[in-house]
Amino acid sequence: MEPEEFDSDVLKQFVLAFKKGKLKPIVKSQPVPKNNKGPVKVVVGKTFDTIVMDPKNDVLIEFYAPWCGHCKKLEPVYNELGKKYKNEKNLVIAKMDATANDVMSDRYKVEGFPTIYFAPRDKKNNPIKFEGGDRDLEHLSKFIEEHATKLSRTKEEL
Repeated sequence: MEPEEFDSDVLKQFVLAFKKGKLKPIVKSQPVPKNNKGPVKVVVGKTFDTIVMDPKNDVLIEFYAPWCGHCKKLEPVYNELGKKYKNEKNLVIAKMDATANDVMSDRYKVEGFPTIYFAPRDKKNNPIKFEGGDRDLEHLSKFIEEHATKLSRTKEEL
């Protein structure tokens, strides 16, 4: 609730709207990027559902913090990964500043930085967390190849 004036009538209207299920949650979000055509798509709170939860695409998403040393080290590798898969029509490589944006799904838990999930297009509510491997181009590529539902290139071409 973000009322300009707080009084009993405003509170009453808010509670009635809440009971009827007519309220939309307030989502912490950076502004939607005007240009999002790079190899790594920028996701913000307001675009999480349209990009990450899009049932037409597999999505690899990195949740990061701008001040995190591990995230800064990963950034050039992640950009290289985006370039490697930029021509895949059904695969999106994405990143989200988890300190400035809300994640509206409790399936994508971020408890440290960076946190990376693969969201298969047919199983958005069961994302696969990247764990245990080195965060380098080889291991991230292998993770994508292992979980992707539809890649245009064959594994031999890679």
